[in-house]
Amino acid sequence: MFTKDQPKLRNWINGQFVDPVAVGAGSGSGSGSDGTTTTTTTTTVNDYLPVTSPHNGKVIGQVPISTAADVQQAVAAATAAFPAWSGRTVKDRAQILIRFHGLISKYADQLADMVVLEHGKNKTEAMASVLKGQETVEYAMSLPQLTQGKSLEVSRGVTCCDRREALGVVASVVPFNFPVMVPMWTLPIAIGMGNTMVLKPSEKVPFTMCKIVELLKEAGLPDGVVNLVHGTADAVNALIDHPDVKAVTFVGTSHVADLVSQRCHKLGKRVLALGGAKNHMVAAPDCNLEMTSQDVVNSFAGCSGQRCMAASVLLTIGHQQALLDKIVAKAEALRPGSDAGQVGPVIDQVSLDKIKRYIDEAEAGGARILVDGRGWTREQPEGFWVGPTVILHTNKHDAALHDEIFGPVLSILAVESADEALAFENANPYGNAACIYTGSGATAEYFTQRFSAGMVGVNIGVPVPREPFSFGGWNRSRFGNHCDITGDGGIEFFSARRKVTTKWVRQENASWMS
Repeated sequence: MFTKDQPKLRNWINGQFVDPVAVGAGSGSGSGSDGTTTTTTTTTVNDYLPVTSPHNGKVIGQVPISTAADVQQAVAAATAAFPAWSGRTVKDRAQILIRFHGLISKYADQLADMVVLEHGKNKTEAMASVLKGQETVEYAMSLPQLTQGKSLEVSRGVTCCDRREALGVVASVVPFNFPVMVPMWTLPIAIGMGNTMVLKPSEKVPFTMCKIVELLKEAGLPDGVVNLVHGTADAVNALIDHPDVKAVTFVGTSHVADLVSQRCHKLGKRVLALGGAKNHMVAAPDCNLEMTSQDVVNSFAGCSGQRCMAASVLLTIGHQQALLDKIVAKAEALRPGSDAGQVGPVIDQVSLDKIKRYIDEAEAGGARILVDGRGWTREQPEGFWVGPTVILHTNKHDAALHDEIFGPVLSILAVESADEALAFENANPYGNAACIYTGSGATAEYFTQRFSAGMVGVNIGVPVPREPFSFGGWNRSRFGNHCDITGDGGIEFFSARRKVTTKWVRQENASWMS
């Protein structure tokens, strides 16, 4: 229930916080723009939704459900700002990003605390996510060195060159699981290339980006270049449909990513929509037991399993009891909390119920629960807690082996050979990440060439590419224009190439004054 002392968030349009255009009493419910249910309490109050802290389930604020009128205001501000912003040199724009980078460093601890509050990550994970976002800002600071274009005399007296030019107003729709990092995948490169932006954060974690836009203004970013609109699916659809929005990025579930991609393509818009994942780890018989067991636990239980790079399936080539024993011991040693090494809550009651349902169904189907995290729910009287859970399967068709659960759940299945492991991984519809644990270079090469995934690890269960390498999966983990979201893929997505071919004819009787 709302109280007067809970902050009402506002949209950020043209360099200032503004109230939503349309505010009125009403009730209703809906799905979040990232494909999950908005909150445990779905009734709107005066066109606001409650923001709850996953630690205790208490309401910490109210986020507006913006309408098409709010989107119109934001796009209008971005459209008005575009000519002057895109007219600046890339070196000038990079100077603002350099100052922005310094401010993020200055306020990193505060930003991490905000992530802990509204998302539930432990402090170490929250700080790491801030710093990972900083890496993309650093990459964007180097755009003057990365976007010079090419020039070549292609024929006698004929020169071809290319130039990268901004698209215009771009929209970015981001999920709840990384309140700082994922917005930084798009924002610095997009504006560094000369675009203006309207960003819609997840209604589950709206606080952190409110601080970020204030830092952008302090860094000297002109009003209107970056605008923030809160809301749910209606705001997303309004952004996609707006004729002045030239490109859209989205991160969320595959179902919604597919819908976003189709909607944009029907309008002829550039779109990059990253979807879900079911990432696989394969343990070869020669894997290092200590390193592998620790990395497996870090991968599936880190960030409470709420990341698209979490590996939730472990395929062991043969039955490897010693490896299983170490994984079980390390998972059982984890404790709930917000300190380093502890496991935080999941985002809301809907997510908690979904995770527990998959565990229940696996157990009912005959799978063995080696580590049971459902006890955390009983032990923690407040909040949305479920502990690391390890399931040993014998039925290859168990839903937990195939569906994205988005929680700290590891499914283990023993297979007889490397090719059987690859066949199982290749058969999954996603293509985000996969990992092979081995001490053999030949084995590693065999798997890295055959995994059906865009990001592959060797003895690394969370193979997130670091800048300047780009982030992006394959298959049903990515929809739209086939670019990655960071690195040179981001540059390609957020700019258009203008190709210029030039020929000059020498004048007759030319003098030095011609």
